[in-house]
Amino acid sequence: MNKTWSIQTRYFVLGLIIVFLLMVAWFIREMFAPLIMAGLIAYLLYPVIEFLCTRLKMHRKVASHLVYFVSLALIIAIPATLLPTLFNELKTVVNDLLATLDQVETYLSHPLAFGQITVHPEMLVPSLKSSLTGFLAPLPEDAWNLIATTSKGALWFLVIVVGAYYFMTDWETFREWLIRLAPVDHRQDVRRLYLEIKQVWMAYLRGQLTLMVIVGVVFTVVWSIIGLPGALILGILGGLFSLVPDVGPFIASALAFVVALLEGSTWLPLSNIWFALLVAGLYVVLINVKSIWLRPRILGRSVRMHEGLVFLSIVAAVIFTGILGAFIVVPVLASAGVIFGYLRRRILGLPPFLPVEERNVEAGVVPMEKSTKTASRSPRKKKGK
Repeated sequence: MNKTWSIQTRYFVLGLIIVFLLMVAWFIREMFAPLIMAGLIAYLLYPVIEFLCTRLKMHRKVASHLVYFVSLALIIAIPATLLPTLFNELKTVVNDLLATLDQVETYLSHPLAFGQITVHPEMLVPSLKSSLTGFLAPLPEDAWNLIATTSKGALWFLVIVVGAYYFMTDWETFREWLIRLAPVDHRQDVRRLYLEIKQVWMAYLRGQLTLMVIVGVVFTVVWSIIGLPGALILGILGGLFSLVPDVGPFIASALAFVVALLEGSTWLPLSNIWFALLVAGLYVVLINVKSIWLRPRILGRSVRMHEGLVFLSIVAAVIFTGILGAFIVVPVLASAGVIFGYLRRRILGLPPFLPVEERNVEAGVVPMEKSTKTASRSPRKKKGK
């Protein structure tokens, strides 16, 4: 009895497996975003684990557990410590807002005379305080939706936390399992592809860290020059928040604007409102320089992609997929380029992997003329007598 499947049977079973996997992926598609977030957390913490393993000679499992639980403790402890302060500050802001609304309503309660025309603002403008209260008060019929949304968010947070743990502690086992899925003759190629894709993501992380440092330093210097209180802290926050496309710069600009509006400048002879507008204008200019020129240039050089493609891919990802897609689109495209290059060379019968010099030339990192001159100037080995 022939125990080997025919070619037709193999392709048929392979087609069934692909259809089944696509159906499963469709049904669990909502889990992809939390799992990607978990992978990103593990990816961001990977350099710390690598440092503990290489420099302190710590076992990888021990280093992974240490980094994970310390990070989790910080995530829980920092909000728990700052929550009372933030609550008190929020209470103060709400009280000031209600006092301002009282003043506005008092002003609007007096009729305004324009020649022979008398306008009664209280007839035209509804009670601002009641409108604000009605806006903030949750509707009873929405209470169930609120509870359901909160519970779902808690479950996704749990998926992220647990997923990050397993990505950090068992990634090597999972990686080897994936490599063993390939045929024996091609496992070496799969491992080499993994290493090249890993280099792409590590280079992307270094580019992001470089961008964060540059943005933080620039904003700290600019805020110090114009006399914005807390320039160092706001500059550091601006650099950290630049990691998140669109939403991060908006939060950093809102913080700087509020500080400028409440505190004013330490030396510029401007009112608080004009100083706040100056801060907002400078932030718009600097953040556009960062988004249009600096970020594509740094990330493009990091992952060997053209800066124009980096800019367009980030904009497209923000429009179609949101913040998460915008954060990972550049290394994903660069990784796809690595895989496509391997497949193209295999199809054309070429060596599957290029040397480093030829790869840099192909990516446009090193010009062809410079590479040729360097190769021609390399010293030749002298033949022995």
